Amino acid sequence: MSERIIATRAAPLPWKRSLAWLLFLGPFFFLSYGYSNQLAAERGLAASLYYPWETHIPFLPWTIVPYWSIDLLYGLSFLCCRTAGAVDRHGRRLLTAQIVAVACFLAFPLRFAFERPPSEGLFGALFDALTSFDQPYNQAPSLHIALLVLIWIQFARLQTGPLMRAVVHGWALLIGVSVLTTWQHHFIDLPTGAALGLFCLWLWPDEAGNSPLRRTLPIGRQRRLLAGFYAGGAALAGLLAWRFDTPALLFGWLAIALALVAWNYAWAGAAGFQKREGRLSLAAACLLAPHTLGAWINARLWTRQRPQADAIADDVWLGPLPTAAGMQAGGFTALCDLTAELPAPRGSWRYVGHPWLDLVAPDAGQLLAAARSIEALRGDGPVLVACALGYSRSAAATASWLLLSGRCPDIDAALALLAARRPDIVIGPALRAALDEVEHQLAAPTGNV
Repeated sequence: MSERIIATRAAPLPWKRSLAWLLFLGPFFFLSYGYSNQLAAERGLAASLYYPWETHIPFLPWTIVPYWSIDLLYGLSFLCCRTAGAVDRHGRRLLTAQIVAVACFLAFPLRFAFERPPSEGLFGALFDALTSFDQPYNQAPSLHIALLVLIWIQFARLQTGPLMRAVVHGWALLIGVSVLTTWQHHFIDLPTGAALGLFCLWLWPDEAGNSPLRRTLPIGRQRRLLAGFYAGGAALAGLLAWRFDTPALLFGWLAIALALVAWNYAWAGAAGFQKREGRLSLAAACLLAPHTLGAWINARLWTRQRPQADAIADDVWLGPLPTAAGMQAGGFTALCDLTAELPAPRGSWRYVGHPWLDLVAPDAGQLLAAARSIEALRGDGPVLVACALGYSRSAAATASWLLLSGRCPDIDAALALLAARRPDIVIGPALRAALDEVEHQLAAPTGNV
């Protein structure tokens, strides 16, 4: 392991690849960004979107320095990439942010509403240079903020000491504030720009296996129905965001979350939630937060009459995904987590995750993989097998384990045992068919158990 780390550190930086990306992205930015600015100016557009309290934001000329500094950090951010794959991923993120932002500028151009006060000296010269190519258009989403999110992530991941980390985070926050104090953007541009940056992180994740662009099969009737349901919710939330000014950001956030969940059901599958080692990626955690909160509340409501786990057999328990306090109170030494949509509690217990979509039956291979994980976790104390409610996904996995381990002779006996221990389990037709396939595979002479 240490030799691998040393080799990685000693590997030369892929600077030629980084330079190639910069030579492409630079001209593309000025051409596309300038075109959208020029088109808005020619049309004489004067639409603005801001809150009355923004008139009290002070104009601070010196903050043009951190505002401009993102141009330098843009290029330096490629030096944080240690492999060609990391360079390409960062380049795709930056390119996607620019394409989406410019498309928004062309679709709904907005103008900054206030007249910027004059400034002199070095700061005035920097404002003059900015004005030479950046007119008061191209507002929402703020491309400046979207790029800041992507660049900030690059520097924040460097192995540095506490002081340098404080400098990185402090300067990034100063750049974020500067878009307001230089009177370049209105407030609405900031969260929309941050959402764009996070979307690019979600679209091009660090782990290739979590890519939402990769299609998962099969996509059956149940997944299509759920995708349509979430897409309809996203459309309704988007309509509410457009209709009501005050809660527009909250409704817009909800619309984004539901749209991404719809995409996961329609295309990406559980990988779209980007859950690894029990935690959602930063981008997924932020963008999907309204859905995550709703799923957590829904689980608590459904299990309020029976929040505890139930013992099944030989230190294997079945129940809803608990909190860290719940894991400790139950004395569990291991957790087999079958949710894709909820983060797992953190603690000293052993953890194995098999992210499965809610309300979608896993196939026999997935059930057997979970069953083997349950068996591997046994031996050091109670093992909790959990999903959101502890009634369906986790019940099917536990039934598969009962059959795999020989504790039950067939699926009917396994389900009867589960029903006796936890009466509210729900095994639908699709899930039952998958369990029957598990039994068939285990009974086959060539079955690999």
